[in-house]
Amino acid sequence: MTPTLAAVLVYLLLQFGIGVWISRRIKNEADYLVAGRSLGILLATFSIFATWFGAETMVGSSGTAYRDGLTLRNAEPFGYGLCLVLGGLIFAVPLWRRQLTTLADLYRQRYSVPVERVAAVILIPGSILWSAAQIRAFGHVLATSASALEVNSAIAIAAGLTIGYTMFGGLLADAVTDLMQGVLLVVGLIIVLVATVGMLGGVDQALSAVSASGRVRLSAAEDGSLFHTIEEWAIPVLGSLVTTEIVGRLIATRSAEVAKRASVLAGFLYISVGLIPVFIGVVGYRIIPTMDDPEQLMAVVARTALPTIGYAIFAGALTSAILSTVNSTLLIASGLLSHNLLIPTLGITQERMKVFLARGGVGLFGLIAYVLALRSERVFALVEQASAFGSAGALVTITFGLFTSFGGPLAGLATLLVGTFVYLFASFGGFAYPFVLSLVCALLSYIGIATFERVAR
Repeated sequence: MTPTLAAVLVYLLLQFGIGVWISRRIKNEADYLVAGRSLGILLATFSIFATWFGAETMVGSSGTAYRDGLTLRNAEPFGYGLCLVLGGLIFAVPLWRRQLTTLADLYRQRYSVPVERVAAVILIPGSILWSAAQIRAFGHVLATSASALEVNSAIAIAAGLTIGYTMFGGLLADAVTDLMQGVLLVVGLIIVLVATVGMLGGVDQALSAVSASGRVRLSAAEDGSLFHTIEEWAIPVLGSLVTTEIVGRLIATRSAEVAKRASVLAGFLYISVGLIPVFIGVVGYRIIPTMDDPEQLMAVVARTALPTIGYAIFAGALTSAILSTVNSTLLIASGLLSHNLLIPTLGITQERMKVFLARGGVGLFGLIAYVLALRSERVFALVEQASAFGSAGALVTITFGLFTSFGGPLAGLATLLVGTFVYLFASFGGFAYPFVLSLVCALLSYIGIATFERVAR
């Protein structure tokens, strides 16, 4: 066992310990899923940041920048950071005032119980895909830390550890560990940044390397299509604007103002820290001229540039990013299954059984995410699918549902289904802009059916 792998395992054991310790405070479903609505500004900000700053930001964005450079086609980190800022400014306060337990609760309050259940079914796959992305990235970390370990074997280990960790502590444990994970994440990336700049000969030489590379361009997509660029930005900004993971954090805060400020602060922190892996991806060719798998760039650069203790800190930082996101996504998916589908259908009233079902859902969805992680070729591909799947209909129905009285159950149900099926049909049919198409169709569907509902009254 290498020192770095040992450090990662010790760090994981510490996470398990925190989860088990805090799990003693979990008395009911609200404690487990929304931390008793007790998060203050510090915990909420770092929890949102750490949840959002996942494997795709460190592993996916650096690999994309290494392979393609930085162009207007690459929305990371600006797109996802902007999403958090807009989410805080527009949606945080009205969502918090609804006193939701899951995002699907909004559909029950605003539309109807059948719409709530359809929404839960549509929202669950996005969380599972996002979990799969993190588990695959964790496999890369372990495989890089132990050269004798194959990537698929590493992914299996990563899945087992993350699923077990997530089942214990619920959202409160996640928020507490997010604070520690967020700090370690920032420190780890700064260490890698300083080491990379040092290998390039200093700040001036590093900036010259960026300029000389010709890899930072204000051009649009490779095919020159403006619509392709719009698609690339619409997915992280609009597709993730009301994602269940962020909503879960917003509604867990102690006040509406905390929810708003925490999301905005997390967005700016995300952009600032997210530029580090993008920079390393752009200049990475100067350190590692060729790579078979660009998504391992960050780990390889860190291992090349840092001493053992430095690489151990980096591995801990990446582990932090992954664990915080996996915990959140599996909790959200499980909450949708247990709170919005199983508990009302089975008529369960005992709080202990509600928590038991939520923990069981974490295990089930963790296994599904593991299978997806094995079958996916790229981490970033999983994240794009997670951001786009079902999100067009959700964005339209949530926006109209929160801010207007226009539209009823039929409009809500039809729009969710239209947005999802159009995206799936366009994706599998090879359409170039599936998310934009699904968003337009969802919007037209809602307006048309809501108008019919109003006339028919």
